[in-house]
Amino acid sequence: MEFGGYRCHGVEMCDFLLDGGAMFGVVPKPLWEKKIASDEKNRIPLKARSLLLCGNGRNILVDTGCGTKFNDKELAIYGVTATRSPDEALSDFGLSTAEITDVILTHLHFDHAGGTTFLKEGEAVPTFPNATYYTQRRQLNWAKNPTLRDRASFFADNWAPMEQSGQLAVLDGNTLPIDGIDLLFSDGHTCGQQLPLIKGEGGCLLYCGDLIPTSAHIPVPWHMGYDNQPLLIMSEKESVLKQAVAGNWTLFFEHDPTVAAATVKEGRKGIERDRVVEI
Repeated sequence: MEFGGYRCHGVEMCDFLLDGGAMFGVVPKPLWEKKIASDEKNRIPLKARSLLLCGNGRNILVDTGCGTKFNDKELAIYGVTATRSPDEALSDFGLSTAEITDVILTHLHFDHAGGTTFLKEGEAVPTFPNATYYTQRRQLNWAKNPTLRDRASFFADNWAPMEQSGQLAVLDGNTLPIDGIDLLFSDGHTCGQQLPLIKGEGGCLLYCGDLIPTSAHIPVPWHMGYDNQPLLIMSEKESVLKQAVAGNWTLFFEHDPTVAAATVKEGRKGIERDRVVEI
């Protein structure tokens, strides 16, 4: 698909597993398991799905998946499988990591920013040597000073090497210096999450990050137990969904195991998934 002069491609970086109850918070299991079935350990299958944007003289990657730095214990804890290095994943589109010009990070949790770096002789180095990496200042400050609740999700190896190399651009608000892409913000999951909105003439494409991690999370009350501010993320999601219906947006789901993107519509019980979009 194409939005705003960018050819848009979903890039699957890996599969992983997380506890279904944690992924759906207060939603009862008999309801959520109809959407995504769990295994014997109550874990549900998820994707780490990046978005590749090619056009306007740039090759842009939104989020980078879990990466390849996990040890065997961490791989087992999170059930990470089907891991592909960024070079392997990008080769499907005739690109290499050296050709990526920009990396937009929604936030710095390991399943979104783990692929920003890789281990070379035991040291984490930037995966994309010629790219500028973008994060929000509020998110970076939060990652460096996390709460007890979410500190296990942040690893300095996912941002410090770019600080040292001068490749990390720290933004304050909607100051992304890339034509055709705006940023929406969500603080309910983690402080300073930025969501790229690729603007097209007939509609827009929104990378939903962890505001709406899967298509099963479209109903406003269906949100994760991982969210720091539940009432806030519900309000943020309601606002975004109303804009998506009014503006004919396509929503891109980073973690949905089968549905990469879809449109939404007003339904009998509120806004619901409409048409699945191949991307």
